[in-house]
Amino acid sequence: MGQKINPLGFRLGTTQNHHSFWFAKPKNYSEGLQEDKKIRNCIKNSIQKNRKKGSNRKIESDLSSEVITHIEIQKEIDTIHVIIHIGFPNLLKKKGAIEELEKDLQKQVNSVNQRLNIAIEKVKEPYRQPNILAEYIAFQLKNRVSFRKAMKKAIELTKKGDIKGVKIKISGRLAGKEIARAECIKKGRLPLQTIRAKIDYCCYPIRTIYGVLGVKIWIFVEEEY
Repeated sequence: MGQKINPLGFRLGTTQNHHSFWFAKPKNYSEGLQEDKKIRNCIKNSIQKNRKKGSNRKIESDLSSEVITHIEIQKEIDTIHVIIHIGFPNLLKKKGAIEELEKDLQKQVNSVNQRLNIAIEKVKEPYRQPNILAEYIAFQLKNRVSFRKAMKKAIELTKKGDIKGVKIKISGRLAGKEIARAECIKKGRLPLQTIRAKIDYCCYPIRTIYGVLGVKIWIFVEEEY
């Protein structure tokens, strides 16, 4: 009773694919995993650094446009291909941004002989991505917006994407209350037990003055037959 499983891992090999593609000997497998983690952290830190530099410019209500949805890593014998899937790649299109990122990533690579190949792909429908919605909710909560209003606005943003259902859950010291609780809002269908249903999911922590809040978002994109 009550056994939980990650919706992405549950559908791995059917509607979800791996984000890392490479092979290694058993003794080198852990080193490859650590290398992937360092590469992803380096890219995310670089995006946040560029965002802080451009924080003075006007940002729309869909502020989370620069958030990274996921990073694919493909390793060959002499090349590492890094594909960054991002909402609107404005920050990485600045002059010298890619070159600076390549220099930082090269320091994280274990083998000196491997060269890096970085590619940026824009997400076609950003509001179908749970990471972008979570970033939007985090921005609203940090600006003292009511959590219910932020959740309803995020649900409205999903109308711009062709989805069949969405569920948002926030837990923690909501509105500064002393006792932590969880609030949930749902719209449409969400068949979590159907493997052929393509469901995107993310868990996102938000640091506020009252403590850390947790946001979980499920998005039912489509059903494959």
